[in-house]
Amino acid sequence: ENSTLLIKLKQRLNKLDSNDYDNIECWQFVEAFNKAQIEWCRRNLHGGNMYKEGDELSKKRIDDLQPLLRELSLTGTVTNTYFESNNFPVDTYLEFKTITASATDDCCPEPRTMTVYLAEEANVPLLLRDPLKNPDFGWGETFCTMQNNTIRIYHRDFTIASPTLTYYRRPAMIEIAGCVDPYTQQTPAADIICEFKDDVVELIIDEAVAIIAGDIESVNQAMRGSQNAEKNN
Repeated sequence: ENSTLLIKLKQRLNKLDSNDYDNIECWQFVEAFNKAQIEWCRRNLHGGNMYKEGDELSKKRIDDLQPLLRELSLTGTVTNTYFESNNFPVDTYLEFKTITASATDDCCPEPRTMTVYLAEEANVPLLLRDPLKNPDFGWGETFCTMQNNTIRIYHRDFTIASPTLTYYRRPAMIEIAGCVDPYTQQTPAADIICEFKDDVVELIIDEAVAIIAGDIESVNQAMRGSQNAEKNN
């Protein structure tokens, strides 16, 4: 619960048996915790943590980050060279995971599964010319690119079918009932709690403490919070 969250945040900031930092407002705790969630997710998705583990490089990473994985069936328009999506999840999107798609051609009306690689936009002309890398129905391979919150899946002599984006969404931002959000001036009527497992929440608490401690120039708490968030990760 968020009441427990606040207690833990204050406990990690205050010196033992003191209330030195009880003047921090509730919205500051909320902002720091939500910022800590994003930083923790980006670091562990990328593999920038002390164990150099990215999003699915260990069972722990799979287990910790799976609540954020989502699938979206893509719709869009078709040109002579690519399918372009028109329903990118702008409001919730955090990081690309994969694209799955099927394809049909004149000889094979039954859809077959395609392997879709994410490629660099700058390399599209080279990939389309390369006989080993261009879209090929026989090999069941093609590539996609991303730009301006759209996804382009390239084709050649075949039709893309059932494209699906798998992505990591942003974690839900916590809210505390009655705590005014200074950015929106709105006052939530009910709590929104953290969606991660309790052990991950403990890491994010340490991360949030480090952020707040840095803001108030409390060096010891900042170092301890940052170190605890990583060494127990």
